[in-house]
Amino acid sequence: MIRIANIKVPLDENGEAPLQLALKKIKADKSQVKSWRISKKSVDARDKGDVHFVMSVDVSLKNEDAYLHAAKPGTVTKVQPVAPIAVIHQEYKGLRPVVAGFGPGGLFAALTLARAGLRPIVLERGERVDKRAKTTAHFSETGELNPESNIQFGEGGAGSFSDGKLTTGINDKRCQTVLKELYDHGAPEEILYLARPHIGTDKLPQVVAAIRDEILALGGDVRFSAKLTGIRVKAGQMEAVEYTDEAGKNEIATDALIIAIGHSAADTQQMLFQAGVNMIQKPFSVGARIEHPQSLINKSQYGKFARHPALGAAEYHLSAKLPDGRGAYTFCMCPGGTVVPAASRIGGVCVNGMSRFARDGENANAALLIDVRTEDFGDDHPLAGYALQRAWEERAFRAGGENYHAPVQLAGDLLAGRATRKLGSVQPTYRPGVSCADFRDVLPPFVYQGLQGAIQAFDRQLKGFALPDAVLTAVESRSSCPVRLLRDSRCESNISGLYPCGEGAGYAGGIMSAAVDGIRVAESILVNKGLLEE
Repeated sequence: MIRIANIKVPLDENGEAPLQLALKKIKADKSQVKSWRISKKSVDARDKGDVHFVMSVDVSLKNEDAYLHAAKPGTVTKVQPVAPIAVIHQEYKGLRPVVAGFGPGGLFAALTLARAGLRPIVLERGERVDKRAKTTAHFSETGELNPESNIQFGEGGAGSFSDGKLTTGINDKRCQTVLKELYDHGAPEEILYLARPHIGTDKLPQVVAAIRDEILALGGDVRFSAKLTGIRVKAGQMEAVEYTDEAGKNEIATDALIIAIGHSAADTQQMLFQAGVNMIQKPFSVGARIEHPQSLINKSQYGKFARHPALGAAEYHLSAKLPDGRGAYTFCMCPGGTVVPAASRIGGVCVNGMSRFARDGENANAALLIDVRTEDFGDDHPLAGYALQRAWEERAFRAGGENYHAPVQLAGDLLAGRATRKLGSVQPTYRPGVSCADFRDVLPPFVYQGLQGAIQAFDRQLKGFALPDAVLTAVESRSSCPVRLLRDSRCESNISGLYPCGEGAGYAGGIMSAAVDGIRVAESILVNKGLLEE
């Protein structure tokens, strides 16, 4: 197939309009078409008077090479096939690899190893995704937290209860592999071509479960409520892992352990540090979730086209440099979504955002974050960033009423430097509840002042962002991991056979990059075992 890019398609056009416009661009006739598909679709809203789609179309044509060579440079390219996860048809008789953590990194690492015949054993401290959904719903309704199974811990990782965003800034051929695997396991087809694809928190759990089922069918073993508690090392080489489950303490002999524990497993990181795994501090970010009416965001982004049926809920992605040199940015924007309780520690409150696939809620929300530098940690211990997170989350817990209600402040009050006493026109979506507060009691001065500067800067980029009644909910502290586990070019740590992976190791920042890293690490294991060529 050939790919014809940068096709301007009006919002009212549908059906075969993208194909017709693509053929016109290369001066081809429909009679030459054998098959076609949309390979990329995005919204161009830079001119509010002319909002339209920009598409790329893949076409299989008779005498294809002639059109490829006759087209203007950059207009047409040859479509490269998506490489599937490698399937190695051979019997493996070595020790079974262990994967600690079953978020995107662990999920795709385990799938890759299972297809290679290594029958991986997965240890996940949380519950399987269907049980986990009930546990997280119970927390939202009652404020009763299960510290081992929640929005952070459990099958699918934190991404299972988010918007299911599949955007990433990395440039890796494995990205298309991840999208294809997700689609093959039940995700909507549009993730293969939308410029900013998402699955939605209502659909992602079924996709995760389908991948788990394939791992099991290939001889893998997934153990839930099984927490990694120790590693045994001999002469610098992995020898065994220790874990606890409902039956007590257990041990598995292994020479390959993938650490894919996610960004919130501070206790497991402490165990690894004590076991001698090399790690360093890593900058992260902190702030709050900000909620606006979705209708305001739609109007700001799409102008007179805001209600056009071809357009879904509008998104935004904003960033600015503050006067003190720190960066401020929005992260994980959830159109038509809700703010959710993301706590995993007793006595701490933190928040995240999620959207269903339809993105049809009344509010839009996004993390509004300020850079936290390693010099802010106040300690040179590799895990000092976790101590900062804990302190801010405990402040939020106290400010919310010590019942897992979250503190909220209106944007107008924050800009004016006064406590919020009552809510306005925007109703917060966080459950189990909220308490009006003054964020000066929750956040350090540089973050509080950073939020003030960010709101004003972003209002200049997106009209209405500084809406006085916009609700900020604190504290958003888990956007990334504050530590990096060091690894070499073969993805091994200083302990041979221990492979740091994904967000919790400091090598990813979202579902896509974590999944890609999971494949990469699994491939390294196969290379190191002589089962795959580099």
